[in-house]
Amino acid sequence: MTNPSPRAGRREWTAFVVLLLPLLLVSMDTSVLFFAVPEITRDLGASSTQQLWIFDSYAFALAGLLITMGSLGDRIGRRKLLLLGAAAFGAASVAAAYAQSAETLIAARFVLGIGGATLMPSTMGLVRNMFRDDAQRTKAIGIWSAAMAGGIALGSVAGGVMLRHFWWGSVFLVNVPAMVLLLVCAPLLVPEFKDPRPGRFDAPGVLLSMGAVLPTIYGVKEMAADGFSLPRLLCLVAGLVLGAAFVRRQRRGRGTMISRELFRHRAFGAGIGLNTLAMFAMMGSSYFTTQYLQSVLGKGPLEAALWGSLPSLAVGVAGPLATVLAQRVDRAYVIASGFVVAAGGFALLLGIGTRSLTLTLISCAVIACGIVTVMALVSDLALAATPPEKAGSAASLLETGQEFGGALGMAVFGSVGMAVYRRDVTDAVSPALPHGQLEAVRETVTGAAVVAARLPGRTGDAVLSAAREAFVHGMHVAAVGAVVVLVVGAAVAARALRGCAEAAQVEVPQPRPFTVS
Repeated sequence: MTNPSPRAGRREWTAFVVLLLPLLLVSMDTSVLFFAVPEITRDLGASSTQQLWIFDSYAFALAGLLITMGSLGDRIGRRKLLLLGAAAFGAASVAAAYAQSAETLIAARFVLGIGGATLMPSTMGLVRNMFRDDAQRTKAIGIWSAAMAGGIALGSVAGGVMLRHFWWGSVFLVNVPAMVLLLVCAPLLVPEFKDPRPGRFDAPGVLLSMGAVLPTIYGVKEMAADGFSLPRLLCLVAGLVLGAAFVRRQRRGRGTMISRELFRHRAFGAGIGLNTLAMFAMMGSSYFTTQYLQSVLGKGPLEAALWGSLPSLAVGVAGPLATVLAQRVDRAYVIASGFVVAAGGFALLLGIGTRSLTLTLISCAVIACGIVTVMALVSDLALAATPPEKAGSAASLLETGQEFGGALGMAVFGSVGMAVYRRDVTDAVSPALPHGQLEAVRETVTGAAVVAARLPGRTGDAVLSAAREAFVHGMHVAAVGAVVVLVVGAAVAARALRGCAEAAQVEVPQPRPFTVS
């Protein structure tokens, strides 16, 4: 029989609240620029290519460096890396806010991504170390997952509100007070944790990991946005080849970035896979619902963001509730139930027409509750099976899986929906439109609205109605696919994770003493 783990007290929970600040801001930064791009373009004279890099430089730096920063935190100390990342994030926020050129803003966004890559695995790794009691750790990670999901939803709203009252740089300056607070409070409240015997730093592994992640995510994102092309396919293939080389090195080399010890327990590998699948579904649903609110229901950007943020209120309840259920029922079944709930949310999308605001919001809330249930519990299960000294590396792998899942969700759902949309809208309006106008209508519902506004009376109304119905049909087809995928995910979770929580306490050896200060 093992001695019970020490329970966290007021100091640890206060430190946890402090750690939620960087997590919330990093997740918000993925969406905070949605409404600011037109003003940035006017002020800085950004080209269309520069606009894309203003968005993507942050995401690519974040995704490409997560694994590296998780391994680095295990070596130098997670609190130290957290503080370095907070300083970089705050400084880059100021640089972005007062950027005088598009190039400066892109560079600042890249540094923000580097800072984000240090903050995310550090916060999750520290949570794993501060909360050694199973019930408390599960509760903390449930709140952590809900905060991350809520931050993505709140980012666009915060950006819209700030832009209504201030200039575009204000969306970056909101980061600064929180980072200053973190720099002041973390040394006082958060203890340091690191691996006392981490081995050599794996420089070749760093290059291989970045070479695998960056081109793969770039290829997937570009195909989702602009369709298939040979250069994008080659980029994707190059990333997969380098990814295979990275995995081979980690499995056979010595002193590698990722310890093979992490995969001793089946909960860890299964947790990464299921977490990736959950984010796949989350971002896939977001792809459709955000466009539906604006392009089909005709909401303005800020109004759509405010409506779209309502489902995040349910997320704040779902994460903690899932952790309570997991204390009473085998969490494999709770995780499987989360997948089933999310599948039910996608099934509700099948009832949505071209004027279904209420049902859309209910669907989003149900999907989000199911997905957060999955993400909170599989993250906790994977970390519970992780030696504490490797928590940073484990957290970085979980979060890298989320980045891949999100990119794949956007690509797959977007491709399916667009294929159906283009087929339906072509069949419906091609006899009535010349080639140039037809191509604009086939691109997006927004393009169809522009064309419809130039057409006389009933013809314009018919074109816009056909485009909206085609978009909704594409969403229905993608939703059917999502239901199938999530039901399969539920079956895999129930089978692969059954008894994992108990087995982790028995099978995973007691970790070596690791540095705490």
